[in-house]
Formats: sequence, C-alpha cells, structure tokens
Amino acid sequence: MKILSWNVNGIRAIHKKGFLGWFRKQKADIICIQETKAQTDVIPEELKNIPGYHFFHSQANKKGYSGVAVWTREEPKQVVNEFNNKHLDGEGRILRLDFTKFILFNVYFPNGGASDIRLKYKLKFYDEFLKYVDKLKDQKKKIIFTGDVNTAHQEIDLARPKENEKNTGFLPIERAWLDKVVKHGYLDTFRLLNNRPNNYTWWDYKTRARERNVGWRIDYFFITKNLKSKLKKAFIKDKDVGSDHCPHGIEIL
Repeated sequence: MKILSWNVNGIRAIHKKGFLGWFRKQKADIICIQETKAQTDVIPEELKNIPGYHFFHSQANKKGYSGVAVWTREEPKQVVNEFNNKHLDGEGRILRLDFTKFILFNVYFPNGGASDIRLKYKLKFYDEFLKYVDKLKDQKKKIIFTGDVNTAHQEIDLARPKENEKNTGFLPIERAWLDKVVKHGYLDTFRLLNNRPNNYTWWDYKTRARERNVGWRIDYFFITKNLKSKLKKAFIKDKDVGSDHCPHGIEIL
C-alpha cells in the first residue's frame, strides 16, 4: 500500500498547476493533503470525483484557511472530522479514517509564528492530539499519522539549525513535543530508514531557498511500533513541485 502526503498550499492553486496529472501518475492507494484553503463546495468537482477514489475533506470555519483532504481507494469503515475537543475542532485540521488494517490521521498542525497566542494554541493542539491517539494506541490499535507538523525535530532536519534555535518551528519547547511523540512509541518512518542530512520537505518561497536546498523537514509519517514490520519504504519526493512543500510517503504491507 502506497500512501502519500503533501501540504499543497491551496487546493485550487495546485489544481491549476497540474495536480490531477500528478495525482494519476502516483498510482497511490491513499493521498493526503493539507492546507486546502477552501470550503468543500468550492473544490473543483473533478478533484472530488476522481475515478477509483473516495474523497473526504475537513474544512475550517474560516473561509480560505487551513483544511485537510484524503483520497482513498479503499472505503474507510469510519471517517471522523469532529473530535468533541475545542482545541482540535474548528480549523479543519484533522481527518481520521478507520481502515481494516490501521487507523490513519491526516493532520495539518498549527503554525506558531503569528503570535504568542498562536504558539500557545499550537502547543495545546500538540498535547490534545497526542492524548487522543495515545488512547487508541493503548487499545493496541495500529496507527499512522501524517501531515505538516510545522516543527523540525533534530538539527539534521533543517539546513540552518543554529540560526533558527529561537524561531518557531525549531524552538526547544516545540521539539520537546516530538521527543515525547517518539518516547510514547511512535516511529518517524523516514528517519527509521534514512539517517542522511539534506532531506527536506519545505523551503521558504521568499528567499528562493529551494534552489539552494536550504530547507526544513517538517512533514512526517509516524507509525505505532506494531506496524514497524509492515513498513517497506519511506521517501521524500523533493523533485515534485507546485507548493512550498513537497510530497512525501510510505509503502506499507
């Protein structure tokens, strides 16, 4: 099973850049995207009705903001986009899809850069999400969660760690949450199979950082340990353009 994830920085924008052609070439079983920046009713019909796929979208209350979507060949047993949690709901940041073999979360984690208030919201969202998935993990569920986490974990995960130690996205308090994720038994699939530097998923548009590969790895696939033996590949598709992020994925039995 091939699962891809991509922060597209606007579903309508990426559609104009040939997203549908890219989608068909992937031959993926599941494709998750973040930051759709659209209400469901304005998403082009040809994207909502791709032959062979079921489509699900979670929209933010605010128009043109946030949002996550999933296309899947296999129809899920259950889809959840409201979690009865004021910190997780309202901004269209999570889709939970329950399949026979695992539970998949597609998440667009908040960015903490706008203000101290947003940083606090990001950290609270982090904590509430981890509490939620931990309850499932404690029930021995097999869990995959993917998306834009908006934080680089270790120095290897960004080109200029020293210069960014006081910037959101690499603050000690943000990185500590990723330490906790690992401590709680979730595996960073890419680092499980690849310990090399210079592998990034996001580059700043304004400074044309992608041309120089001055990037950050802030997009992840995490799995529970009971899926480790099923993981076959974890990869970053940094040649695929159209957003300030690039797609990344896993192959799992």
